[in-house]
Amino acid sequence: MKDLLEKLSSYNIFNYLLPGVIFVAISKPLTKYNFIQEDIVIGVFLYYFIGLVISRIGSVIIEPILKWSKFIKYSEYRDYIEASNKDKLIVVLSEANNMYRTFLSLFIFLSLLKIYETLSERFQCLNNHSSEIIIVGLLALFAVSYRKQTAYITKRVASANDGK
Repeated sequence: MKDLLEKLSSYNIFNYLLPGVIFVAISKPLTKYNFIQEDIVIGVFLYYFIGLVISRIGSVIIEPILKWSKFIKYSEYRDYIEASNKDKLIVVLSEANNMYRTFLSLFIFLSLLKIYETLSERFQCLNNHSSEIIIVGLLALFAVSYRKQTAYITKRVASANDGK
């Protein structure tokens, strides 16, 4: 377990594992749901996965809404690549930026969990179909994440080829 944790990058720790642990810790007193695992190995993987889901929600749902509303504005991707090659601090700042987006997503997700808890008490059908709702939601989330990541890789390849 120690070797596994040592291999995680700071990005993985601050954008996946930490938000997952915080979500699990806050959701227990906030709701009736308890995601805390007794087995540390299962716990680390579950918390990492929960954090990954929270991060993806931030990336594919929260970020586009904030861009659309003009709350945030990004530089052109080619400008980012060029600037980050000149100034290594930009990569660190971008990682911190992603962490803030993930924490924004974390607190929105906790709010949605509380709303779901309240609605599921009123509408029993939500409890009857919660597994299906989760599976369809995760399927859609990771399909959109895959598309976004592929576009990101394509932009990096194009940027690298323009420099030749």
